[in-house]
Amino acid sequence: MLIKSSIMAFLPTGLDYDMLKNLGISIGILLIFILFRNIFTKYLFQLIVKLSRKTPTEFLTQICLSFERPLGWAFIIVGLYVAMDYFPFIEQHNTLFLKFLRSMVIVLITWGLFNLSSPTSGILISVNQKMNNKIDLILLPFISRTIRVILIAISISIIGQEFDYDVNGLVAGLGLGGLAFALAAKEAVGNLIGGIVIVTEKPFSIGDWILTPSVEGTVEDINFRSTKIRTFSQALVTVPNSTLANEPITNWSRMGKRRITFHLGLNYKTSKVQIQRVVNRIEYLLRTHEEVHPDTIMVAFDHYNDSSLDILLYFFTNTTVWGEHVKIKHEINLEIMGILEDEGVEVAFPSRTIYVSPESNELVQTMGSFD
Repeated sequence: MLIKSSIMAFLPTGLDYDMLKNLGISIGILLIFILFRNIFTKYLFQLIVKLSRKTPTEFLTQICLSFERPLGWAFIIVGLYVAMDYFPFIEQHNTLFLKFLRSMVIVLITWGLFNLSSPTSGILISVNQKMNNKIDLILLPFISRTIRVILIAISISIIGQEFDYDVNGLVAGLGLGGLAFALAAKEAVGNLIGGIVIVTEKPFSIGDWILTPSVEGTVEDINFRSTKIRTFSQALVTVPNSTLANEPITNWSRMGKRRITFHLGLNYKTSKVQIQRVVNRIEYLLRTHEEVHPDTIMVAFDHYNDSSLDILLYFFTNTTVWGEHVKIKHEINLEIMGILEDEGVEVAFPSRTIYVSPESNELVQTMGSFD
């Protein structure tokens, strides 16, 4: 009683000992749930994720990872609800408070589904693989973002109705202002239409190497407004979809084979027989090489150059991968060098022969005698 009397002496007017006790209990309950949240996140949730990884598919794991943070906040919401039973200033069944809690639950569910629909979550990729890759990779970001927009719109609509807001009036207002909005956002609409054109025509996909008048590189992402392309210098270039849709696009990744063409210049001392033998051996090398496409192989004495006899080599590698293509070209060049050595043929280099007449030589000697 003495302690209670001492506490009452310091309390503000209108705040009694029971109210202070209930406030302390309320705060304590909330702190306990926060502690449970930390324990759940650090230990129990990690155990659940480990168990989910043992399942035949990654679906359960993706769900757990997507709802990790929303579940952590769910402990706070439950803690608020339980603590409000002792909170002296607001009743647990207060209408506004319950609406707030229900809205928070909707936000957490939307948050988890939002994470689950991410292009990097793997859910859409897994579905696509089960459908035998019927969905092009370029469609996955669009589908993901469309799902996310729908989720947010539904969430806002439900929360609005929870607080007795007339969502139908909002939709009607958007319909009336649609024309004005379209005129104001003409460029954004153009980019959206450009994105739809790219997705429907599919001139490229995610991961393709493309060349346009604006940029050359690998496609990393496409969204409603722009396409992100990683150049070979590792710079990330963002190109508006309206610009990209109106440009000629060369898709190098869709080559069926990759070309190699160059001229091999031989010394003018090379005889006709040597040229023919070199041409025949190089052509045989290319036709028997496993990595050279057999359809188009051309090896021929092409023309007389200023300081060389040029042999044309024109062929394709089976692979279109840049690194493998260069490796095959390296191997073939070494083989060609061996052929030239066997035939005693030298590669020409830029040179010029100057002939001096005897009269010019005598004039030079005479001028030298005056010195």
